Amino acid sequence: VCSMGNSTSRLYSALAKTLSSSAVSQHQNCLEQVDVAQLDPIDPKDLLEECQLVLQKRPPRFQRDFVDLKKNAASNHRPIRVMQWNILAQALGEGKDNFVQCPMEALKWEERKCLILEEILAYKPDILCLQEVDHYFDTFEPLLSRLGYQCTFFPKPWSPCLDVEQNNGPDGCALFFLKDRFELVNSANIRLTAMKLKTNQVAIAQTLKCNETGRLFCIAVTHLKARTGWERFRSAQGCDLLQNLKSITQGAKIPLIVCGDFNAEPTEEVYREFSNSSLNLNSAYKLLSPDGQSEPPYTTWKIRPSGECRHTLDYIWYSQHALNVNSALGLLTEEQIGPNRLPSFHYPSDHLSLVCDFSFNQDPDRLL
Repeated sequence: VCSMGNSTSRLYSALAKTLSSSAVSQHQNCLEQVDVAQLDPIDPKDLLEECQLVLQKRPPRFQRDFVDLKKNAASNHRPIRVMQWNILAQALGEGKDNFVQCPMEALKWEERKCLILEEILAYKPDILCLQEVDHYFDTFEPLLSRLGYQCTFFPKPWSPCLDVEQNNGPDGCALFFLKDRFELVNSANIRLTAMKLKTNQVAIAQTLKCNETGRLFCIAVTHLKARTGWERFRSAQGCDLLQNLKSITQGAKIPLIVCGDFNAEPTEEVYREFSNSSLNLNSAYKLLSPDGQSEPPYTTWKIRPSGECRHTLDYIWYSQHALNVNSALGLLTEEQIGPNRLPSFHYPSDHLSLVCDFSFNQDPDRLL
């Protein structure tokens, strides 16, 4: 069990049986031993303090500000805060990704998980969409369920994490929503296809009912195929996901938010497919640009043996006819990121978190 502060944290003591870095077979044994529904709720302020104790020797968290994007549109309900983040699978960060400028000490899970939790706790999302989650059962499900989230995980069928010695099981997509704000209406785990073949990439799509407004909406999370040369493959995966989402949203009658690491720049075909879809989607982070038409210059920035990689790969898409973007979290500046890029002692992932506040359009019948 991770020591948090001067002794084993009281918040982590109930999780002792689940905190493990064992392989999948041992990992499954842990799942049978612990029923997260039986764990006591925890105060997010207490957990944040525990994380900050662990991180006291690390630099302070970066200051990022929300940019107000409201266009004088009054809303009669609390905004819905959505957070999208590829958190970097622990097995890949330590074993395969070769971040040549990042000290191995900065990647230690005992501290890096606290950096991840600190970021989540700081922004307090109502809905959290994560990729590259390989510590779901021993960290994120036990903790976030105790913070009031309903949790869903869908691993990759052939996760590259399993090729790393002393891995913690497969990585995959995870979706979390606050149970006191939303009711689950429908949930679908989607294994994406390309050229009629099942692939190693997945998505989760859930239809939720907003308790405050009674409105339905769909939230989806995905992680498309990585690497140069796979553009047509990503395009086919994107088409498959869009077809699934058209069915789930009844052809855009239900508002939609799609979060993901698309591994695709805005110049790629899969980006154009989402932009031109009959679901009438827009990319929320375009709204931060002066003309509202340009994506950020980067959402990931790292240095590998092959050189420096700065790309825009992460997106929050939304139904622009049914939803408004009230605000979006500004990105880290180049100065904040620093010359050694990401990840680092300051920041736990090679991808930046994206956070948006959404409100429903006041005319629910105003569709496409």
